[in-house]
Amino acid sequence: MTNTLNASVLSWLRCFEAAARHGSFTLAARELCVTQGAVSQQVNKLEQWLERPLFVRTPRALVLTPEGERLRVVARESFQALESTLAQLRKPGHRPPVALSCSPSFAMVWLTPRLGDFFRQHPDIGLRVHGEFHALDRSRMLREGIDAAVRFDPGHYPDLRATPFLDEWLLPVASPAYLAAHPALRSPDGLRASMLLHDASPWEGAGESHEWQVWLRHAGVALPDMAGGQHFNLSQLAIGAALAGQGVAMGRTALVLDELAAGRLVDLWGLHVRSEAAYHLVRAPTPTPSPQVAEVETWLLAEGAAFDTARRRLLALDGSAPK
Repeated sequence: MTNTLNASVLSWLRCFEAAARHGSFTLAARELCVTQGAVSQQVNKLEQWLERPLFVRTPRALVLTPEGERLRVVARESFQALESTLAQLRKPGHRPPVALSCSPSFAMVWLTPRLGDFFRQHPDIGLRVHGEFHALDRSRMLREGIDAAVRFDPGHYPDLRATPFLDEWLLPVASPAYLAAHPALRSPDGLRASMLLHDASPWEGAGESHEWQVWLRHAGVALPDMAGGQHFNLSQLAIGAALAGQGVAMGRTALVLDELAAGRLVDLWGLHVRSEAAYHLVRAPTPTPSPQVAEVETWLLAEGAAFDTARRRLLALDGSAPK
């Protein structure tokens, strides 16, 4: 019996699946660390072997034929099943630490202070937190050995599973000293663009002033020049500038609740707007994750619920949503 899944066919299928997922030979080549020409050649060989086209080549993108779409679905599911099984079978009896990629500000302020409780509850699970905020997809997580990730964003991951464990609210904050020095801030109408402290990249694809624009629209306040003020690439840097009395930052409750409770920051007007982004645990799309990742997910869900209870005791959250 002829073995149709020989080494050549598997190589062709890997190149086809990557090209189909990205809609591009160039992006597929970048993922597979080969040349664009090599990917194109491998797909051509698969098409010749099947005696039918899998893509329609257009000047702007690759478009799957009906047969190509059918093969894409089967190939993706098959590779994911193989990757998951191989990961579970590798080094039986050995439980390497869970590699958790986490947004730096959230890791520093919210996650790290709670890790002691996690390790007490799960002394047999190692957890290594890597602070970074780069975009994620299934291939990158596999390539870099990332078991799971925590991201603050709307949660759109086509080839991963994103489980929200904590929603978020936006509220402008400033230090008591800054508020005392700027009496116009008794109302939102006293805000000026020059006072704003921006997180220039709240999440992948969000604009520099996105969170401020959402909150200002809800508050009915118009600022003609949103480019004013100071801009930072981490939300915690903007919060740090607010603590130092340099302006008004757009706070997220997970990052400012302790500062509000201690009186180091002031919730300026008690006007809270629910963000369209939330904190998600992002992992492989398999229905059943590894036992270690499942424990991390369960723990985060519990910690998120406990934080929400404490948050509601301190803040009057009214359920407002962005418009």
